[in-house]
Amino acid sequence: MGEISRREAMQKLVAGIAAGAVLPAIASARPVALYRRLTEDGAAVSSGEAGLGAADWRPIFLNAKQDELLVAVAETMVPGSTRAQVNQFIDLLLSVDSAESQKGFLAALGAVDKVSSGQFQKAFTELNGGERDKALTSLSQDHKEAFANLKEWIVGAYYSSEQGMKELGWDGNFAFEKYPTCEAVEGHS
Repeated sequence: MGEISRREAMQKLVAGIAAGAVLPAIASARPVALYRRLTEDGAAVSSGEAGLGAADWRPIFLNAKQDELLVAVAETMVPGSTRAQVNQFIDLLLSVDSAESQKGFLAALGAVDKVSSGQFQKAFTELNGGERDKALTSLSQDHKEAFANLKEWIVGAYYSSEQGMKELGWDGNFAFEKYPTCEAVEGHS
């Protein structure tokens, strides 16, 4: 099967939501819910959607520095996010979201650099992998709301992509025959 567009992936995800086959946490994530709402009336995000993945793509809402930071945070939280174009999808959705949501997202993104600067005296994008993990751990403990905001956007955007859906076990069908299961590791619950 060839690659599918974000719109096709979201349509399949929405079909899975309707069939009850998508994990509830992903189905209710802000990016998925917002995209569903925006596309119910036709093509509310179509003009921006056409540019996703283009070699000359530029952010619509974020500035270049914020986009670079989002790429670094997303890739640290969910490896593979860059390939899944999580930053581009989030930027597109933020460009049509409410001012309150935009402000909250930017504040959460700013908190990452604040924690990074305080802990390592460097911007998050300048940190190595281990330092990035430590900075996000600190963010999750000291700035829970900011961390939760970013996590919801990033995880929702990633798992609404074809790559993320395949990682969850999607095989190209609209719905799973049965929910994927996870085997418990002995000694862990």
